[in-house]
Amino acid sequence: MAFIRPFRALRPVPELASSIAELPYDVMDSQEARDLIKKNPLSFIKVTRAEATLPENIADNDPQVYEAAKNNLADYVSKGQLKQDAQPCYYIYRQQMGQYIQIGLVAVASVEEYKQNIIKKHELTRVDKETDRVNHIMATKAQTGPVFLAYRSQGLLNALLLKFMGNHQPVYDFTSSDEIKHTLYVVDDPIRVGEITELFKQVPHMYIADGHHRSAAALRVAEELAKRPNQTGEEEYNYFLAVIFPDTMLHILAYNRVVKDLKGLSVEAFMTAVAKNFTVEIQKREPEPKELHTFGMFIAGRWYSLKAKENTFKADDPIQSLDVSILQNNLLTPILGIQDPRTDKRISFVGGIKGTKKLEELVSNGKYAVAFAMYPTSMDQLMAVADKGLIMPPKSTWFEPKLRDAMTIHLIGDEQDGKSI
Repeated sequence: MAFIRPFRALRPVPELASSIAELPYDVMDSQEARDLIKKNPLSFIKVTRAEATLPENIADNDPQVYEAAKNNLADYVSKGQLKQDAQPCYYIYRQQMGQYIQIGLVAVASVEEYKQNIIKKHELTRVDKETDRVNHIMATKAQTGPVFLAYRSQGLLNALLLKFMGNHQPVYDFTSSDEIKHTLYVVDDPIRVGEITELFKQVPHMYIADGHHRSAAALRVAEELAKRPNQTGEEEYNYFLAVIFPDTMLHILAYNRVVKDLKGLSVEAFMTAVAKNFTVEIQKREPEPKELHTFGMFIAGRWYSLKAKENTFKADDPIQSLDVSILQNNLLTPILGIQDPRTDKRISFVGGIKGTKKLEELVSNGKYAVAFAMYPTSMDQLMAVADKGLIMPPKSTWFEPKLRDAMTIHLIGDEQDGKSI
């Protein structure tokens, strides 16, 4: 079963929530963070990418960066811009992007259940990225950004959250600059809190949709702090901040690919090679693929549709049947020589939120030779991979809308358990 518990969130005072809450640290680089702070000095990116508040010659992983994160977080608190709730609560986080709505429960999840694979993974992590978040948590004594979790939809729990929203006013309700509407409700009634905790015990597994490095870092922090004497296992560091959504509400967009060159092939030779494993047609409709195992390809000023031939994949294999695997195994590797998309500098990835026009732009301006528009991976595919303990190829999923950091912050130090880390 999945065990969650309420917590005392540190969060913005309502009148400043729209200014402080910010996109995750890993969707922008340091320069973009600097530009953001110039436009909005209250942006929480000062904590999550604290290097943007320091001289440009300081490395992203310099100890000064984590000290700055700690000080910048303390500054919000000292100025009364962030305040901690007096008692443990759950929080309901509603996001709306156009007509699309997703509603998640903000809670803390068990590090031990993550370790035992009750909270299932589908991606590999990089040690350097884990270490960055470990250092950030240890310095700030806080988990400042949530892990994005999913569970197979459970009717009673969903109904309880919807009923609560219908009977209560939100504490935050604002629209961010990217036109995403963010609404947060506080569940502080002990009876409702207890009901949610008990209902969640009926959920057998949760799945990491996004946030593998955050959850892995939380485990490393917990294992280090557990070495201290007189630990009970109930300390706040044994839990990590999460927003948990029913799978039926999640919106996965395509994660598209662009490649810088054709590995010395002419366009004609490249197209001939592609046709061995794909049915190729000039695209006269919208370039976005409309079904599994189909791809849009933009090259030499024209869109084509590609449909994988039946002998190119195993339909009953949860990894090999993924569109990202089909493209990799039948085109990117054998024709373009891209062996490892994690490390090859010739390939880049473009979130589907940017649309196919971005792919056209990148090829038309000469930065890339060819672009591929993907059909989105489904939640069923993601969960099938995770259930078998397998690992998805890199850049398989792009979730939108993105959760905002600082809507709720989980403190793991003095403020909650009376102990110092």
